[in-house]
Amino acid sequence: MGWHGHLKLHYRHDAPRTVAHDCHDGPLRVLAALYPEGPAVCHHVLVHPPGGLVGGDVLRVELQVDEGAHALLTTPGATRFYRSAGHRAEQHVQARVAAGGRLEWLPLETIAHAGTVALNRQCFELAPGAQMIGWDLLALGLPAAGQAFDHGSIEQHLELPGLWLERARIDAGEPGSRRLLHSPLGWDGQTALATLWCASGTPWSATEREALLAAAREGWPHDRLPRFGATSPDAQVVVLRALASRVEPLWLALQGVRARWRRQLWHGGELRPRVWRT
Repeated sequence: MGWHGHLKLHYRHDAPRTVAHDCHDGPLRVLAALYPEGPAVCHHVLVHPPGGLVGGDVLRVELQVDEGAHALLTTPGATRFYRSAGHRAEQHVQARVAAGGRLEWLPLETIAHAGTVALNRQCFELAPGAQMIGWDLLALGLPAAGQAFDHGSIEQHLELPGLWLERARIDAGEPGSRRLLHSPLGWDGQTALATLWCASGTPWSATEREALLAAAREGWPHDRLPRFGATSPDAQVVVLRALASRVEPLWLALQGVRARWRRQLWHGGELRPRVWRT
């Protein structure tokens, strides 16, 4: 019925180092722990050698970030949901961050090919005092190759339990979804949607939230990406959303916002994982 991959990751703080332990089953694993910013921040690159998911494939990532640890996770390429013969392909991410822990969840885009039947579920639990920055980039079809997302479906689930929940199902063959994709109240004919968020297990003050919103809005390339908005649906969450016809301009803009939030929240540098430049 497909390939199943399960990856468990555990990050703990052993001063001054974030120490990582991983355990994998199936075609999902990590490269060696990298420390380009020094020992306090562990960078992991998640690797799925098959390169994509087809019907019946299931990938599961479980990660725990302990008190005082800082983990950054990314991928070397896009997650691809390919055409299915009927069975659903699934990706599940379950993360827990303890008090004082920091998580950056920064994978490259997810591409839904025409004909896919897919579920992409992500859940992040933050203890009081924990913080994270995360993003999700969803691309429908391959517009540069003239391959529209004209049949198939994908379900997206993004959750910070008790704080923020977003669920959407796009079925290219369903009239309501087609209206959503083409309406100015929906995707407005665009094919790429970016969602970027920062969140805290403890409420921010109104001043702190406004500063995070300002950091997102003030540096945004409004002329190139006018379909954009930033809001704070909860005292512990700030969310940015943007639409475009291609992933690349969204990808570059998100990196800028992430760098500004990082400085504001953690006085961190702007270092970007090397794999983003290869």
